[in-house]
Amino acid sequence: MADEKCFHMSPEEFRRCGRAVVDWIADYRQRVESLPVLSQATPGQIRDSLPPKPPACGEAFDTVLEDVDELILPGLTHWQSPNFFAFFPANTSGPAILGELLSAGLGVQGMLWATSPACTELETHVLDWLVDMLGLPERFKSTQTGGGVIQDSASSASLCALLAARERATGYESNERGCDGRLVAYASSQAHSSIEKAVKIAGLGRENLRLIDVDETFALRPDKLSRQIQQDRKAGLVPCFVCATVGTTSSNAIDPLPKIGRICQEEGLWLHVDAAMSGTAALCPEFRTIHEGTELADSYCFNPHKWMFTNFDCDCFYVADRAALIKTLSILPEYLRNRATESGAVIDYRDWQIPLGRRFRALKLWFVIRHYGVEGLRYHVRRHVELAQAFASWVEADERFELVAPAPLNLVCFRHRGGDAINQRLLDCLNESGSLYLTHTRLDDRLTLRFCVGQTRTESRHVTQAWKQIQAVTDDL
Repeated sequence: MADEKCFHMSPEEFRRCGRAVVDWIADYRQRVESLPVLSQATPGQIRDSLPPKPPACGEAFDTVLEDVDELILPGLTHWQSPNFFAFFPANTSGPAILGELLSAGLGVQGMLWATSPACTELETHVLDWLVDMLGLPERFKSTQTGGGVIQDSASSASLCALLAARERATGYESNERGCDGRLVAYASSQAHSSIEKAVKIAGLGRENLRLIDVDETFALRPDKLSRQIQQDRKAGLVPCFVCATVGTTSSNAIDPLPKIGRICQEEGLWLHVDAAMSGTAALCPEFRTIHEGTELADSYCFNPHKWMFTNFDCDCFYVADRAALIKTLSILPEYLRNRATESGAVIDYRDWQIPLGRRFRALKLWFVIRHYGVEGLRYHVRRHVELAQAFASWVEADERFELVAPAPLNLVCFRHRGGDAINQRLLDCLNESGSLYLTHTRLDDRLTLRFCVGQTRTESRHVTQAWKQIQAVTDDL
């Protein structure tokens, strides 16, 4: 019989190519500061540069890596640039990248404890660590009635929380018969758009989401929330869920959790706290006031992939009563039955999320915490806040600009006093320069520029250079 041809990459090839990829990433991280932050590609440019047909025969890996440089790199917006001040960061770090690499190499599918016990138990343990690291309530620990799980994003966490709230409010009947159109959810007008998507997916319907007015700091008004709940009850509706935000996307506003939590307890509503961006700040004891009131929450989430140097995707989602979440999401077909599950002695994270399958995401989070330690993580968070506060002081000192919202942490919302048109021109000129990247929002119906300091490698000189360029472009305008 003729020798069979093997198309796989040999161990020797993998070692050589793997080293080349690690070298490429290391070089990229060194030079990313020199690249235009916002991609300069035009629509269709990247696709037009690619062959119309796939290769009939395999190509050399070196050729593929060269094409990453020549074809892919021009189409990237460089989120890891120290001059990235847009949105909220999606930062990463050396240990996180290596943890992700190891996870990919192991190829674990951690849907059940039985499919890889270490995948589950490491995740449970690391999330218990984070309860202490962030000063969260003890009941969010797996050793209590609750526990934590890694979701892909805060969007999935909010959806899971809403589903559990829906089932608790209906005695777990809506899973069987569907929603009857009476369930109502609440969030501030500044809450993330994922809440609107969640009410649609969960079957409550967009019309049953109440967006509550905010105060002058853009935080939810508890009096308005309470009044709306009473109105809905009088109309025969069933309030079931409130999302409070610690660090809204537009302005980093922090909703008053203690007051909202007391309302939810009195009314029997599920309180979910979305701290996707700002939760990381609680690593530092001086910022833990943002978590006052979380002891009243039914669920909580924050994103290490935003500000804790852990690459996307990694959202830590906690519940105070894991039984409610598991009862909402658990399905057990015959092909998933096993002795460990039936013993009741293990966690099966398939019951804590929407999909069945799951990656070994805890590895990268574990790597990051062990590499930096609590001390190292706190150092960088504090530094980012200091840099943002310095930027805010420069804005205040320039009579051409104004702060539009309080800047409690690392986001500064500001605008030129000349109106929307000049702010739009300023934003466009800055981003087209390639030397930095900002995004905008609307606050009090005014176009507002957002300056977020949170990238892993951002230093004082980057923030100083950004302010100097903002001033220079303003002079030109």
